[in-house]
Amino acid sequence: MSTAQSFLFFLILLGAAATGLRLVSRTTPTVPYPVLLALGGILIGLVPGLRLPPIGPDLILLAFVPGLVFEASLSLDLQELWRRILPVSLLATVGVFLTVVMIAVLVHFGLGLDWASGFLLGSIVAATDPIAVVSLLRRLGAPPGLEAILDGESLFNDGTGVAVFTAVLGTILTGHPSVTDAGLRFVFVTVTGVVIGLGAGTIAVLFLRLIQDAELEILTTLVVAYGSYLGADLVHASGVVSVVTAGVVVARYGSRTGRLQGTQLHGFWNLLAFVLNAVLFLIVGIALPAHRLVPLAGLALGAYAIMFAARAIPVYGLLGLVDPRGASIPWSWRHMTLWGGLRGALSVALALSVAAYPQVNSDVSVLAYAMVVLSLIVQGGLLLPVADLLRLRERAVK
Repeated sequence: MSTAQSFLFFLILLGAAATGLRLVSRTTPTVPYPVLLALGGILIGLVPGLRLPPIGPDLILLAFVPGLVFEASLSLDLQELWRRILPVSLLATVGVFLTVVMIAVLVHFGLGLDWASGFLLGSIVAATDPIAVVSLLRRLGAPPGLEAILDGESLFNDGTGVAVFTAVLGTILTGHPSVTDAGLRFVFVTVTGVVIGLGAGTIAVLFLRLIQDAELEILTTLVVAYGSYLGADLVHASGVVSVVTAGVVVARYGSRTGRLQGTQLHGFWNLLAFVLNAVLFLIVGIALPAHRLVPLAGLALGAYAIMFAARAIPVYGLLGLVDPRGASIPWSWRHMTLWGGLRGALSVALALSVAAYPQVNSDVSVLAYAMVVLSLIVQGGLLLPVADLLRLRERAVK
């Protein structure tokens, strides 16, 4: 087959697999659809003799991440998020830094990785991606406050996590890693990303005020989502921070005016997000470096355990500072926030991106990928039993 035919076959294969697994998910409601997609992708990737196009980080970061992040920003319940702004802000900022440091320390002393590799590994898996968690909680009718915390944290820590990753990788590539250099890089990529996102979002709002056409609204937001990411990426700032900022600006305009609620715009973005997620979780499974993972299986299990344990510190510590008595943030919410800290496609893209650098320990990419897949399978596969154990479903019914 030619290159074009191979790519078309790849798309057909992904579409057929996503459709089939969607039907399977209806008969196995205990396992979230994204988890089935990841498992299906792993099985496809293990088929002997099956030649698939190479999957690189640029494909994930440029084609999928801007659309998914913008849709998440657009669909935020801003009023509920504002009520939970303190815990969300702490988890998405201080929580990310604590997670990176905890993982770096534990993998250095526990698994023997050098400090630079430890901090890089921590920055790759610092951001959460609770798509499966939030969709399940919505079906159960779980409290909107818990949804706001999980949604808000994942959205904003995507930006923080990528900014930390960019700073850590940049200082490693200089050959002389330092905390000061990483800190300065973090400030640059974050502030520049926010400025570009604010500019793109403001221009979009000004244009949306002038038009009364659904198709133009869709095209405008598409240009803003991918344009803000590309603009930040071209100046080596954080594209994710830029998209998040632009999305929140547009969402705030829609919330204040009520113009964008219940329109074709939201229907389009919901459909696009569903398709992107379906294809993306399959790609996550297909790209699994199984041949390199087997020799590192023990280290991978240890790294996953460290990642899970490291999340407990910011979750219980920071949420405990916000609400020591558990009045507004019950303990069941905190437990689900811990368990729902799945890692996803963004971490996979970052893991794949470092594999090409000779200055980076080659084991970091494989370990990060394994940690993501294990979080999807273990935490994602047991979401419903954990939700029942925490009586989130019963509270919803009551």
